[in-house]
Amino acid sequence: QLQLVESGGGLVQPGGSLRLSCAASGFTLDYYIIGWFRQAPGKEREGVSCISISGDSTNYPDSVKGRFTISRDNAKNTVYLQMNSLKSEDTAVYYCNTLPPTNDYWGRGTQVTVSS
Repeated sequence: QLQLVESGGGLVQPGGSLRLSCAASGFTLDYYIIGWFRQAPGKEREGVSCISISGDSTNYPDSVKGRFTISRDNAKNTVYLQMNSLKSEDTAVYYCNTLPPTNDYWGRGTQVTVSS
């Protein structure tokens, strides 16, 4: 079964950090640009980072630039999202997918809640 599984979410206080993981099963991530996305209640899903196949190129929207870092370990077939200086507005369900997204690869996501 081809799937992406996100993990690492949780409840964290403002200013805290989390590291999310995106693990692939049934296929290799080596051939894909990978993105992290998030969806907050009542809002549309938005992209928060992406990383090239080689890992040497990344991109972030202004809302997370300087706070989030995406990385990949192709040997482990995993992509990571290090999130620092978290804010309440970062609260959302976080997903990973290929870029452009592949409909069949949307997983359940991992919930990130930033609250005191």
